[in-house]
Amino acid sequence: MTSTAGIEKASLDQWYVIDAACDVTSVPKANRLLSCDLEEKRDNDGTIVVTHKGDRTALPSRELYGYVWTTLGAPTGEPVDIPEVAESDRQYVPCGPIIVRASGLRVVENFLDMAHFPFVHTDILGAEPRTEVKPYKAEIRRETDEVWATQCEFYQPQAAMTATQGIATQYMYRVTSPFVTLLYKTCPIAVNRWDVICLFVQPVEPTESRVHPVMFLIDQTTSRADLVRFQQLIFLQDRIILENQRPTLLPLDPRQEIPTRADIMSVTYRRWLKEKGISYGTVEPA
Repeated sequence: MTSTAGIEKASLDQWYVIDAACDVTSVPKANRLLSCDLEEKRDNDGTIVVTHKGDRTALPSRELYGYVWTTLGAPTGEPVDIPEVAESDRQYVPCGPIIVRASGLRVVENFLDMAHFPFVHTDILGAEPRTEVKPYKAEIRRETDEVWATQCEFYQPQAAMTATQGIATQYMYRVTSPFVTLLYKTCPIAVNRWDVICLFVQPVEPTESRVHPVMFLIDQTTSRADLVRFQQLIFLQDRIILENQRPTLLPLDPRQEIPTRADIMSVTYRRWLKEKGISYGTVEPA
């Protein structure tokens, strides 16, 4: 059996996306999660089976939202519930996977950060001189054990492919597990509804991640290829920043990186990780 020795229980007991379900065939395929070698394949009845490579110990697995989910531990519940997926007028847009040489926790935290929009995604998700991050609310919702940020607003020159002009985009962020996060944002063509963008992060090593972005959009006119290109452009801009951040691992000690008012979402996320006992992909305390 591939050893999980040294990996804390909090990280083992999570559900992770490891592949697109359509990429799994009857031919065994190698994969990797939390520094452990895995193998995946479809049985004769079509069921996806994930095992430890070598001794073929079967792991719990699920096929959900077009992806393969698995765990190296014993989660207390099921993978994230996304009710919007059932809405028939949404277009399903898988956009990955993308390799990022950075901690998976860094990837999630970057996804939660609005302050970088004007400087990294210039003339798309932000533009100077409109650089201010307005006050918003961030909290740990104890009843669901999730991190939420609400009342987020940022001016965006092109918030989505369907946007015809710049708009003040409303955001809500939801972190359902350390490596799974969702963004609900203003839909330019549907008042009072949200487009949903998900980031399923697969921590391959402490400093390497495989990221699976997927969108559920109220947009039946733009081609999937154009939507994927738009989202990949944004994420590849992020990857440049992520791979050059130092330290590559995520510090949980608040003294190691000084936050600003705009960082309350990050501060809340880090506090939640620390409470849960997550250490895979983090800077070891001094």
